[in-house]
Amino acid sequence: MRVIASSIRKGNVIEQDGKLYVVLSAENIHPGKGTPVSQIEMRRISDGVKISERYKTTDQVEKATIEDQNFSYLYQDADGYHFMNQETYDQVQVPPDVIGTSAPYLQENMVVKLSLHDMVPVAIVLPQRVTLEVVETEPVTKGQTASSSYKPAILSNGIRSAVPPHVGTGTRIVVLTEDGSYVERAKD
Repeated sequence: MRVIASSIRKGNVIEQDGKLYVVLSAENIHPGKGTPVSQIEMRRISDGVKISERYKTTDQVEKATIEDQNFSYLYQDADGYHFMNQETYDQVQVPPDVIGTSAPYLQENMVVKLSLHDMVPVAIVLPQRVTLEVVETEPVTKGQTASSSYKPAILSNGIRSAVPPHVGTGTRIVVLTEDGSYVERAKD
C-alpha cells in the first residue's frame, strides 16, 4: 500500500528494496524556505540494522501489510518476551530488539498491540499510560506548593522520571510509556 511519507508514524512497517523496516521515529521538518521533509529512523527487521532516511513529505513509500492483534504479556526469559493472543490463546515469542525501549514498561497481563507480518512480530504498541510506584525520590518539603519545579525520581521499573514536589516515595503515579513523563497520581 503506497502512502505519502508525511503520514508515516512510529511503529509503522515500511517495505523498501524488498526488505521490511519498522519505524522507530518519524519527524516532519518544515524549514523556513525549501521543501518540507520527513526524517524517518527505522530498523531493518531481518538483521536489526538501523538506518535514517529523509523523504520529501509528498514522496510515496510502501507501507507493508501488517496485521495488528491484541496480545497479553506473559513473561520474559533468555529467549525473549512471551505474549499470548487473547482470542486464540496462541503464544508468540518476541525478540528483545523488537521490544526495544518499551521493555521496562511491560507488566504481567498487560494488553499490548503486536504488529505481525506473516505471523512474525515486527513491532509493539504499548498502552499510552502505565501506573508505576515511586521507589526513590527526595523527601516531601513542607510548605512547598505544586509549582513548576519537578524533582528526580526512580520508578519501580528502574526508569528515571521527574515528579512534582508533593509526590513521595511509595506513591503510585501514572506515566506516559512514550517518554516516562509524569501525568498524574494514580487513582487507586
